[in-house]
Amino acid sequence: MARVASSSVGLHRFRPTFRTPQSSRLMKTTRIHYPNKTHKLRGIACCQTKPDPVETSSSEKSVDGNTDAQATSSSVENGPPEFPNKGINKQIAVVSTLAALGLFLSARLDFGVSLKDLSAAALPYEEALSNGKPTVVEFYADWCEVCRELAPDVYKVEQQFKDRVNFVMLNVDNTKWEQELDEFGVEGIPHFAFLDRNGNEEGNVVGRLPGRYLLENVDALARGEESIPHARVVGQYSSAESRKAHQVVDPRSHG
Repeated sequence: MARVASSSVGLHRFRPTFRTPQSSRLMKTTRIHYPNKTHKLRGIACCQTKPDPVETSSSEKSVDGNTDAQATSSSVENGPPEFPNKGINKQIAVVSTLAALGLFLSARLDFGVSLKDLSAAALPYEEALSNGKPTVVEFYADWCEVCRELAPDVYKVEQQFKDRVNFVMLNVDNTKWEQELDEFGVEGIPHFAFLDRNGNEEGNVVGRLPGRYLLENVDALARGEESIPHARVVGQYSSAESRKAHQVVDPRSHG
């Protein structure tokens, strides 16, 4: 045993075992001095039993850095959220204003027309019978709810055919029209009498009915048809017996 211990050969054989820690330190030193070649020595570094804390933290930072880079590139590719152009906003505002104005005017047209407006725009009865045009005579009263309700429809038809057809308004409360009430057999109002160019009655429509009845009859008159499509039609009406007869001072008044 003493002979083996003193042998130089024995010592030479065991020399690499005692130098192993030193060689490990040398490999670490070499990797630190050449940071650009760390990836070539990665296989050697993984042989260590404990990971290098510096290496782990740097790899985590690189992963986080890649994630941030991807998020940044994604946000750059997507770009900032697009907002409407100012010019488009102005156009939308103008269109909205015009639409609101149109609705306002339409509401005024449909609900702002009264019986007094129709009466003021109507032709005198005598003039209508002498100008050679077909005529629509409406018998009405200011207290008649159905008459007020149908006023917008009458106004629309009148505006469409006023150049070809006469429109006359006769107030049943005016005693001046007693003869016409008897002649046309007015028992309920509103009562629409349709006269040809010679003043002959072709038919009548009484009460609340669809607006197309009035429109189609007036259209037939304007075209000079021998008959009207709705000659004798009666809907819900107000009784003419409820009229409040009074004498109108102005003889030219047809109200």
